[in-house]
Amino acid sequence: MSPNSSVPASPTSGINLRGAVDLSALKNRATAPAPGENGGSPYAVDVNEQSFQEFVGLSQKVPVVVSLGSARSQQSVSLNALLERLMNDFGGKIALGRVDADASPQITAAFGVVSLPTVVALVKGQPVPLFEGDMPEEQVKALLDELLKVAASNGVTGNLGGAPDPEAALAPPLPPLHQAAFDAIEAGDLAGAQEAYEKALAEKPNDADAKVGLAQVHLMRRTAELDVAQAQECRARAAGDPHDLEAQLAVADLDVTGGHVEDAFARIVKFISVHFGPERETARVRLLELFEVIGVGDPRVSTARQALARALF
Repeated sequence: MSPNSSVPASPTSGINLRGAVDLSALKNRATAPAPGENGGSPYAVDVNEQSFQEFVGLSQKVPVVVSLGSARSQQSVSLNALLERLMNDFGGKIALGRVDADASPQITAAFGVVSLPTVVALVKGQPVPLFEGDMPEEQVKALLDELLKVAASNGVTGNLGGAPDPEAALAPPLPPLHQAAFDAIEAGDLAGAQEAYEKALAEKPNDADAKVGLAQVHLMRRTAELDVAQAQECRARAAGDPHDLEAQLAVADLDVTGGHVEDAFARIVKFISVHFGPERETARVRLLELFEVIGVGDPRVSTARQALARALF
């Protein structure tokens, strides 16, 4: 994730998960149990298909972490306990939603989950890929620190206890075209966001943040109209025909937005390794753009770059 980047498209845009749930434990810290009381966190709730939409709405105020797991998996149980401890450490700057994948298949399908546990964040309703499976506590903490930077760059600097974040208050304002892009994204005007980033790059071709933002807006535009049925159709096409470039790239997009970054990279590298000519170049350019989305300093990007070099040469 890039600290000054926008966020990719929501995988939930095509499903209706409206419902009501009492989120008072998150919305009003004063009435919530103290950290550690009852063995959990006042910043964590169980989320299902009826309450998911309201929980997503909370991401307008603070970044939210969605932990998709199963009560049958000790790994999931242990991970949720770790995340709850970390929510307490962050003191209301991040919220945690625990999703039982067995009971909420629509949510897991919307995120394209293929293995449990999987952890994804949401900022202003848009997903930020985190990780799946086991990860040491210090690495999870580092990812959450980075998530707060991404959230701040998108204007999400709230606190569930209502306390302002002094560090966010002192953050410098964004350049005008970057601010215009973020405002356009918030308003759902992806074309306007793309135009703003393109203008920023025309004025300053080495603007790394604009380059990342543009790559992420491209991803948002490609995935914004896909609902669950269309996503499943893309996956079926890609599985049935490894030479279908459009399907392979569409599934890679879905994997990135669902947090399955390594799978997305491996899919495109595999295509590049067995194809030549214009299709290979199209796939290569898309892969480089997805590298920008994830962040060129991410170790997954470094690994995929090495694989790409082997595929090309």
